Amino acid sequence: MYISPQYVIPFVKTNKNDRNDAEAIAEAAGRPTMRFVTVKSVEQQDMQAVHRVRELLVAQRTALINQASGLLGERGVTIAQSPEAFKRAAPQILGQCEGEVTSVCQAMLMELVQQVQALEERIKHADSWIKSFMKRSVLCKKIAAIGGVGPITATAMVAAVGEAKEFKNGRHLSAWLGLVPRQYSSGGKSRLKCISKRGDTYLRTLLIHGARSVLRYVVGKTDPRSLWLQELINRRGYNRAAVALANKNARVIQVLLSSEDSYYPGAAS
Repeated sequence: MYISPQYVIPFVKTNKNDRNDAEAIAEAAGRPTMRFVTVKSVEQQDMQAVHRVRELLVAQRTALINQASGLLGERGVTIAQSPEAFKRAAPQILGQCEGEVTSVCQAMLMELVQQVQALEERIKHADSWIKSFMKRSVLCKKIAAIGGVGPITATAMVAAVGEAKEFKNGRHLSAWLGLVPRQYSSGGKSRLKCISKRGDTYLRTLLIHGARSVLRYVVGKTDPRSLWLQELINRRGYNRAAVALANKNARVIQVLLSSEDSYYPGAAS
């Protein structure tokens, strides 16, 4: 078991050195309410490494597409910014705007397009690793049955929390991911604000994006979960409904990972 550095820092009394750090760690470890970090297995570390590399590749692809769109926008040419639309439209647009874009700019844009294509191949390779982890992991398959949790989200969650037994319940995992309201209490008055956004930004983003994909298809459905989401969208709006579903999915994930239970859509409604 390890202690997160952010929980040790308050116990450092004076200047930072090995002796003071060791004393602070010992003091923090003796606290009855201290939270510890479970050591990850080798497979978890491998899964997390693949996700970190994939995240870097996706960020680089986004940066290249934005750069190409900016160069074309300066010359009055607009181009879609989604990766799929960019790959389809870029060669055609470059061929149609020969009079508006100089040969030098065209060469630079083609260089960006080629780099995007190369990154796409690397991302596909990372996705193949994720699929192989998905096939081998029983925990990943279990939580992938949840609506809005695909292979990427499932493997990322298992890589980060494993069996999630260090969390007392689903709400603790949801709070760890920053999906619960931020609390501000003073003078006996308690106020709940927007979500805290603490914890792992990557996991929280995956859960919210997965929830958005579910919300796209709830209209017209009559199952309890869809009816709850439809009512929530009408009452609180689309974005808050997506966060609420991500929060609920996080709680269900904790229960599934820490127990022998299987996922039943009707039970999670």
